Amino acid sequence: MGRNVFLLLFSVLLFTSCKKPEIKGNALLEQYFESNILNRNFIVSLAKDTAIDLTSNYNGYIFVLLKTDMYHGPLNATKNNVVYEGAWSSNDDYSKLTITLPNAPSEFVFLTRNWRFTSKNLPTLKFAPWGSTDPKALNMTQQ
Repeated sequence: MGRNVFLLLFSVLLFTSCKKPEIKGNALLEQYFESNILNRNFIVSLAKDTAIDLTSNYNGYIFVLLKTDMYHGPLNATKNNVVYEGAWSSNDDYSKLTITLPNAPSEFVFLTRNWRFTSKNLPTLKFAPWGSTDPKALNMTQQ
């Protein structure tokens, strides 16, 4: 009986010590987001509100999502050395991007919303409104 208890304890210790470390489910998503999106320059390459093309409203602007942590941070929109400050946030699977530009020119109202990623194939990120079938589209291309 003592030998069986010893073998049982030894087996339990062996199997628990060999356990592989758990990898967070979104570790690859975090790595992609941090390496390819955060602190990178993007331009608006398409802004479409239903049938109206708004892209020219954003000519010359460079947008940067700055990192505070992996789920939110400041957002800067710069044109001709004028910086408009806002914020961005994302959900834990990086399917949603919320853009807030509260003190920016009126054309930024279109950008200020909850977006869902429809494509993250760089160099162009593609978005549609979150939770809606509203025919708006936003493409941001990495510079």
